[in-house]
This record gives sequence, C-alpha cells and structure tokens, in this order.
Amino acid sequence: MTNDALAGWTKGSFTAAGFTRDTYRRGDGPGVIVVHEVPGITPKVVRFADDLVDAGFTVVMPSLVGTPGKDFSNGYAMASLTKVCISKEFSALAMNKTSPIVAWLRALGRNLHQEIGGKGIGALGMCFSGGFALGMMIDDHMVAPVLSQPSMPFAFGKKRAANLHLAPDDERAVRDRAAAGCEVLGLRYTGDRLVGDRFSTLRDLIGDLFVAVELPSTKKSDHSVLTEQRDEPSVRRVIDFFGDKLR
Repeated sequence: MTNDALAGWTKGSFTAAGFTRDTYRRGDGPGVIVVHEVPGITPKVVRFADDLVDAGFTVVMPSLVGTPGKDFSNGYAMASLTKVCISKEFSALAMNKTSPIVAWLRALGRNLHQEIGGKGIGALGMCFSGGFALGMMIDDHMVAPVLSQPSMPFAFGKKRAANLHLAPDDERAVRDRAAAGCEVLGLRYTGDRLVGDRFSTLRDLIGDLFVAVELPSTKKSDHSVLTEQRDEPSVRRVIDFFGDKLR
C-alpha cells in the first residue's frame, strides 16, 4: 500500500534546526506544506494533498511520525500517538511553548519560498500538527496558514484545551501578522473534544482575521475534517483559501 499511495511523489530529505526528516513532493505552482495528522502520511492524507496538486500547487509533505503510505488503523494510531506524546520535538503537553519541530518546518518553508518565489507559501497542519502553521506564521513568507482540528497541547484540563501551543513571543508575532492583514483559516467538527476551546482563543487573539469553518458533528468519532471524516466543501474551502492568498 505504501508505494501505491505515494505513486508520483518524489521522496527527499531536509535537515535544519537539528532535525532531519523525509519529505514527499509533487506538483507545480505556489508552494504549500501539508503536515500530516496521527498516525502519519496515510492514503487519505495523500488524497487531500493530491487534490492540492491537481489544483495547481507545489505540495511538500514532511514525514514526522509513522510509515508513509500506510493505512489508518486504531493500533497504528495509538503507536504514533505514543511517539508524539513522548518526543521532545513535539512537546505535546506543554502550554505556552512552541514545539521544537516548528523551527524545522519554518526552515523548510523558507527553503521552499526561496526556490519558488511568488507572494509567499501556505501551510496546513491537522490534529497534533494543527497548530504548527501558527508557529510558521511568524515568518512573513507564510501568507496562508490553515489549522485543521488543532489538538495540541493535548486537552487535559481547561487551560490546555484553550492553549495555542505557542511561546509568548510567537503568540505576539501571530497577533501582529494578523493585525497586518494575514488571515488564518481554521476547520473543526463542533463535537471534537480534542480541539478544545482553541477557536475561542484564536478569536480573542486575532478577531475577524480568524476565519472558522465549524461543522456539525454527526458521530462522536468526527475529527479529521480533510481526511478520515472528509468533508468535501471544506476541502474546496481550503483549496480556494490557498488560491486566494498565493496567486
């Protein structure tokens, strides 16, 4: 399944900020970084990324945990979730702290923007990586940040459930970028407890520059807006957002 899911994607590697991670790239046009959810780059994550490629974007998918191309299963998700929880690069429980891996993602974004040029790049995180695009937003070339079901720090208690997983200086930078006109798109199912109260925090932080897509939950398992519980209008909304900001 691994090779089939990633057919047409070029595997690479990128080193920065003390990390080396594999990357998968495909497409032409403005650059977009898609950061996968737990458990990894599943076929449904690839399907969403392929939609972006078909819409005319250069897409780079970093592999942070899991086996690229492997199908989702509950056991696989638990194994990847355990790694996220214990790995210092993610700081999954820390409040008011930006995950160390965000420095690597920012470097990846700079590299992509320097190569492609244009108005800037976009980034999308989902689940545990949902808030990473906020951390990347402190760079001026990040002009299209998208947060799909942001779930870190993991929502144990009200304070963590409302926290944006950003260091104070980075949070101020996000507020300043938004004040200068940079919109943030967020997506979630309303019954998703993993997202907690972060959308309210984002509204308080950046006001109308936070554009929220909030979908009614029909099942307790509704979580992955763009992949496992894929909502087609939301996929189109993300594609249009990237098109509006990057072209």
